[in-house]
Amino acid sequence: MLKKILVLLSLLYAALAFAAVEVNTGTAADLDSIKGIGPGTSSRIIKERKKGEFKDWADFISRVKGIGDKNAAKFSASGLTVNGAAYTPSAAAPAKASPAKPGSAAKGDLPWQLLGVHSARLDVGTRDRKLDEALGLNCAWYADILMTLTES
Repeated sequence: MLKKILVLLSLLYAALAFAAVEVNTGTAADLDSIKGIGPGTSSRIIKERKKGEFKDWADFISRVKGIGDKNAAKFSASGLTVNGAAYTPSAAAPAKASPAKPGSAAKGDLPWQLLGVHSARLDVGTRDRKLDEALGLNCAWYADILMTLTES
């Protein structure tokens, strides 16, 4: 009987040691109990939290200086949660919105597909620089077009 009580107490202690700490409600002491979070990090978290609760891991990472994907993964493994959710890289990465570029088209809008780039060299020695700049044709423009056409 004593063995069962000891096992039960050790299981209870283990459960308490790995208890989740919610970033939006945890005290400084709670946050400090997470491995890797010290007084400096917990004070930055609390300072940002006063501006408004963290919506998700992406919001948490973007607002708290010094916390990136690697630290978020470590903190989550140690029991930190944001709105009850553990960190997952896909949940933290917001969908990237591609900036609108003049003359760019969505991949499906092109009636053809670029199969390759035949030359990585751009001969600008014989070009009229003033005319090219007036038309908006420069090395950055060529690189931008190539990147747009070759995105997968």
